[in-house]
Amino acid sequence: MKDLADAGVSIWLDDLSRQRLTSGSLANLIHDQHVSGVTTNPTIFAKAISDADAYAEQVNRLGAEGVSTDQAIRVITTDDVRDAADLFKPVYDDTDGVDGRVSIEVEPGLARDTAKTIAQAKELWATVGRENVFVKIPATKEGIPAITETLANGISVNVTLIFSLERYKAVVDAFLSGVEKAIDNGHDVTKLASVASFFVSRVDTEIDKRLDAIGTDAALALKGKAAIANARLAYEVFEEVFASDRWREIETTGAKVQRPLWASTGVKDPAYKDTLYVEELVVGNVVNTMPQATMDAFADHGEVRGDTVTGDYDGDRKVIADLEKLGISYDEVVQLLEDEGVSKFDVSWTELQNTVTAALKAAAK
Repeated sequence: MKDLADAGVSIWLDDLSRQRLTSGSLANLIHDQHVSGVTTNPTIFAKAISDADAYAEQVNRLGAEGVSTDQAIRVITTDDVRDAADLFKPVYDDTDGVDGRVSIEVEPGLARDTAKTIAQAKELWATVGRENVFVKIPATKEGIPAITETLANGISVNVTLIFSLERYKAVVDAFLSGVEKAIDNGHDVTKLASVASFFVSRVDTEIDKRLDAIGTDAALALKGKAAIANARLAYEVFEEVFASDRWREIETTGAKVQRPLWASTGVKDPAYKDTLYVEELVVGNVVNTMPQATMDAFADHGEVRGDTVTGDYDGDRKVIADLEKLGISYDEVVQLLEDEGVSKFDVSWTELQNTVTAALKAAAK
């Protein structure tokens, strides 16, 4: 894990719960496994809050106060994120605000509503009240202008659910515009930060399914290659944008680059090495947010072989081109994955609401 961190990869945990905070589990990961940040999403909170014991006291109090389900969710989740942000504050200070970040997501039902996304981002930022927090905004078409305006208000943003290179380019442009506006608005951009969460394993899951259906040797030879090629090509975009004259001018203000974040790095296909999406995406200036199982696997038998991202972008482009030749449309796949991503978080949010509603009713009785 130290080798991975030394190679320029910030190791973030893709999980948060009250139990992790109170048991010392998260503190141990910071100390022992070089974990330097945390990401959350509706699925993570739905799972965490289903553990009734950890939240019982707070839910009982909220139930007695007669708060609504959505109010209870806001209180519970922002409390956890605030406590995690406090835990990571020394990391934040030691890295000059690059790491030590904790993410909280706007409600998934707002993914297609620009104005409401901006409004809730402001609310979450104010409620948590910690400068080392990221507000997560999905990279839908409606989310792009919300990213710019949220940054323009001096609020750090984790852009999530990025699958396509074209959308990633729009995200980076939204970031640059947001920082420029923040400067014009008089915000201290040395404290402003952003990551762009590029999803990995889900790309292989969808494309591999289609390759299996084709079933030819040429098709099967491409299995397990699309996601890594896609992520590497995103890093090529990152390199180009942050070497541009536009960025050089912004950088004079002390602004930080928007780092790519590799998300969804747990391996779904048991035929693949369980550390695949960590080992093959090692390069400087990135984040890899891992579920606990992937982190444990890498700590146990992961390999750091230096830079495994740059150097063969033409080969990565060939992977995408070969898929197109087989009739697998890159544009269609990435749009499907974005739509599914929003839908899955919607389902998780409903599960979260149902869990909290049941707990509040029980507490009221």
